[in-house]
Amino acid sequence: MTEAAKPPRRSRAQAREEAIDAILDVATDEFVEKGLAGARIDEIAGKATKRKIYYYFGSKDELYRAVLERAYRRVRSSESEVDIESGSAADALRRLIEHDVHYHSQHPELVRLVMNENIHRAEHLKQIKGLPDWNRGVIDLLARIVARGRADGTFPRDIDPIDLHLNMTALAFYFVSNQFTFSHNFDIDMASEAAVERRAAQVGDILIAWVCRPE
Repeated sequence: MTEAAKPPRRSRAQAREEAIDAILDVATDEFVEKGLAGARIDEIAGKATKRKIYYYFGSKDELYRAVLERAYRRVRSSESEVDIESGSAADALRRLIEHDVHYHSQHPELVRLVMNENIHRAEHLKQIKGLPDWNRGVIDLLARIVARGRADGTFPRDIDPIDLHLNMTALAFYFVSNQFTFSHNFDIDMASEAAVERRAAQVGDILIAWVCRPE
């Protein structure tokens, strides 16, 4: 390989980031399957040495918090990329709603991590500095959409963006959290792309009808 054809060398910071991401990928699978209590560092260390795990994270609890933080930051980052400027306020809201339904369906690990953390009464979430401010990002997006809808008369009532986010999340979350039991009980496919598309449209219809309902 010629000098010009050689791939650029990774910086120390890039190598560190890649190593941390690799550990978090394995740890996410372990925590999703077994929860915090059942997860074992020895299992996670199958692909990442214990030395590296303890060097970067210090303890299993710190590793778990890092997994949680990354999961939340990723969903919030994905929402910030949704176009909420073009079209009407209702169009913008529908795009964000349908994005959240698709995101939860594509990232069931987020749903399971959140379910597990609720068992712990958000004990570990409370120890992640700055995460509440980061999570406010989606509330700010919704507040901007609601303000537009109020200004142009699309949304007749003053909708609390936190209530709106709660309803969005609940309808997206249940579709994943209860997927296996609901599918079994009613003999339906909830995992197919067509099923997710249909659910995203339904949730959009439900919430748009709610925010557009006359006062």
